[in-house]
Amino acid sequence: MYPIDQQVYTLQKITEASFVFLVGGVCYYGMEVIWRGYSHWSMAICGALGFWLLYRLHRRHLRVPLPLRALIGALLITAMELTVGSIVNLGMGWNLWDYSSLPFHFLGQICLPYSIVWFLLGFPCALVSYWIRRFVFLCDE
Repeated sequence: MYPIDQQVYTLQKITEASFVFLVGGVCYYGMEVIWRGYSHWSMAICGALGFWLLYRLHRRHLRVPLPLRALIGALLITAMELTVGSIVNLGMGWNLWDYSSLPFHFLGQICLPYSIVWFLLGFPCALVSYWIRRFVFLCDE
């Protein structure tokens, strides 16, 4: 690959990642405001990172059955939720969420009902990932 081709490729990847981050952050923040009536700026960052992970999962592993990708995505998001919750809620005391009143919770930071929600959201995330690649970045895969 020629140097200019590498620069164009790198710029395309940065643009794609930036777009995916923006979509994920705005969509998750908006969903949380609709669901809970409020959100926090840090949730836009978490939503951006979470959607970027799901986007990569759904675009790079197309041969993996969609339900399995949705399950892997739910596990990724649940792990991210535990990590972020442990830092911002338990460590820093921000108290952005508390699942202690929900069944099958762990430290009030993750719970089975929301892991199921993350699983179900894996299906529309796969579709949105496809649309972004196909109609925004004009990739045929």
